[in-house]
Amino acid sequence: MIAFVRGPVAAIGVDSCVIEVGGVGLQLYCHPGTLATLRPGQEFKLATSMVVREDSLTLYGFADADEKELFELLQSASGVGPKLAQAALAVLSPDQLRQAVASEDLAMLVKIPGVGKKVAQRLVLELKDKIGMPSKMVAGRPLQATGAWREQVHAGLVGLGWSARDADDAVIAVSPLAIDSAEPSVPDLLRAALRALSKA
Repeated sequence: MIAFVRGPVAAIGVDSCVIEVGGVGLQLYCHPGTLATLRPGQEFKLATSMVVREDSLTLYGFADADEKELFELLQSASGVGPKLAQAALAVLSPDQLRQAVASEDLAMLVKIPGVGKKVAQRLVLELKDKIGMPSKMVAGRPLQATGAWREQVHAGLVGLGWSARDADDAVIAVSPLAIDSAEPSVPDLLRAALRALSKA
């Protein structure tokens, strides 16, 4: 099992990145919040989870071990695969997921693409006793520079297929969150932008 990878970022795609490790390029599938923090040529460490199928070995990458653990825990629920687990982490932070499951907040859970009311109920039923409570100690990566989040969030949205105009509107919509937060993070702002676009 590969627990994590560390190395320079060789490439960043719409839903994955390539990390060079010992001269070998490893492709890691990541949600937009993680991809938005990466920079080509810079060294990063990503926690990883390997999903084994009959015809494939797929590595998923995460900003920290907490996201990785939730990714694996979500898949323990019946009918939840890696793509749905990744979608959950793209829309909700780990603490938001814990809060939604613990409080049986189905309205929050159905914001996840591919999750309807029945799947949301199943997540609550099967994970409520396993997922734990939210912890204030879990936080996104801080922004590297004032205003830098705008370009990163915009690029992440466009990379997911949204138009430049939609991305502009979403960036404007989440601007108050960046201003009000003492330590805002690109992943959190990107999640908020995705939620804003899903409501539009």
